[in-house]
Amino acid sequence: MSIAVGPHIARASIERIRGEARERVEDELAIEEPLEIRVDGAALAVTMRTPGEDDELAVGFLAGEGLIESRSDVQSVGPPEDLAGNTIDVRTTNGLRRNPGARSFYTTSSCGVCGKGALDSVRVDAGEAPPAAAVTRELVLEAPDRARSEQHAFERTGGLHATALFDADTGELVVVREDVGRHNAMDKAIGSQLLAGRYPLPGIVACVSGRASFELVQKAAVARLVGLVAVGAPSSLAVELARERHMLLCGFVKRDSFNLYSGTLHM
Repeated sequence: MSIAVGPHIARASIERIRGEARERVEDELAIEEPLEIRVDGAALAVTMRTPGEDDELAVGFLAGEGLIESRSDVQSVGPPEDLAGNTIDVRTTNGLRRNPGARSFYTTSSCGVCGKGALDSVRVDAGEAPPAAAVTRELVLEAPDRARSEQHAFERTGGLHATALFDADTGELVVVREDVGRHNAMDKAIGSQLLAGRYPLPGIVACVSGRASFELVQKAAVARLVGLVAVGAPSSLAVELARERHMLLCGFVKRDSFNLYSGTLHM
């Protein structure tokens, strides 16, 4: 049994085995719980996430699905008064921008598109691709370490993904968000900017702590990001979408090397 000691972290008694030695210790774990996202009182999605920044996660998810397009689409966001925890309700100003149809949105912490019932529903219309923009080599190389320095829950648990947003022109670190789901971490980061009245996000590049999947590149495309920098590998569909959108896509980023799959760099 684990006991929550913060919004992101729980503590559990475990056995630690090192060679022939065994000891009983207290370990810190990343919390994973379901969140039901409602829109105007009606259930729309369930996602497995790390509690905290649920308002950002909800609006970031809606934006990534093309269901809202700006802060003006959101009247309010918060837990419903008549329900227990793990539910968030987004009240819209004039309804959603498009009909989500009969799609079932159930996403695990490892997959952000698992709940989409048909192949043609996986793609979200991101509009016309913006002009290609260049990012400096220095920012690409520095981004993972700068993001990691702000991953405080990861330092304690080792169990969370992160997305960091950087200003491509100045190199400023705008925000870092953590979650057990890589897609949730990006939704939280993007949602934080939407709630601050800054969306879409031209001139911003995202750095993710794991691989660059199709779903993350698509969320970046819908948000009009300059591109994506990943510590891990991209998938084939991620590369195809990035090239189609003229977006930067870098993978296997280390302190002195990376692979450039799409986009333009200032060397």
